[in-house]
Amino acid sequence: MKFGIYYSYWEQEWSADCLKYVEKVARLGFDVIEIAAHHLNSYSPAHIAEVARAARENGITLTAGIGPSRERNLSSPDPAVRKAGRAFFEETLTNLAKLDIHVIGGALHSYWPIDYSKPVDKAGDWARGVEGIAGLADFAGNLGINLCLEVLNRFENHVLNTAEEGVAFVREVGKPNVKVMLDTFHMNIEEDSFAQAIRTAGPLLGHFHTGENNRRVPGTGRLPWHEIGTALREIGYSGAVVMEPFVKMGGQVGNDIKVWRDLSNNADEARLDEDARRSLEFSRFVLG
Repeated sequence: MKFGIYYSYWEQEWSADCLKYVEKVARLGFDVIEIAAHHLNSYSPAHIAEVARAARENGITLTAGIGPSRERNLSSPDPAVRKAGRAFFEETLTNLAKLDIHVIGGALHSYWPIDYSKPVDKAGDWARGVEGIAGLADFAGNLGINLCLEVLNRFENHVLNTAEEGVAFVREVGKPNVKVMLDTFHMNIEEDSFAQAIRTAGPLLGHFHTGENNRRVPGTGRLPWHEIGTALREIGYSGAVVMEPFVKMGGQVGNDIKVWRDLSNNADEARLDEDARRSLEFSRFVLG
């Protein structure tokens, strides 16, 4: 396994430049940095090349995450929105390939965060999402990119809430580069058993996120990390394990993740770095 961290741990805006964090995560001992793909298309070609070069020079693998906006929803009942979503993903995937990124995870099949003030149509969104991802999969496959569909808790999305649903959806898509993505924060809300959920995903598990029950760094809460690690080893998981802690209030990140109190204990950047480094050591021990 390779171990990584989402750079938004240090940020309040998804649009923050990931470049300055590549060297930092390498120095802290990580193998992977995950970047938010939302704003990648606003990077200049020169800046994309600079990020790619920094990753190579620091021995860092890049992965990407995204929660598509409602206006780019592949499962929308509006054909114009689905068309806009397809165009957005084609541009984004093309730029990901320039960064040598081979994994993108998130609610690719839907949008995030879901707006529950309006009615939801799970069956319809499921069917349209399957069609949208199946149509996008070959484009992504030609770029060497896996589409990893994130299983989210019921408060953030309604289409895929359990590993069982994620597996059923991926099997319905039926493309070899479409995988399941699990996240321990969401699993803690939805799954009866962490280990059984991981076993259910089995060889279809393409990406794995970690975070505590309160979204702090792994090892600082109450999740059963030894159980999780045993299950990952049992299925022979060899992909990336990316911690996705969110501890800072403010900005679009804090608003979207609903961080309404400081979870960092008023930590400065140096303390955040040290917390991440210690969590990485813990993660390698219990999960690797």
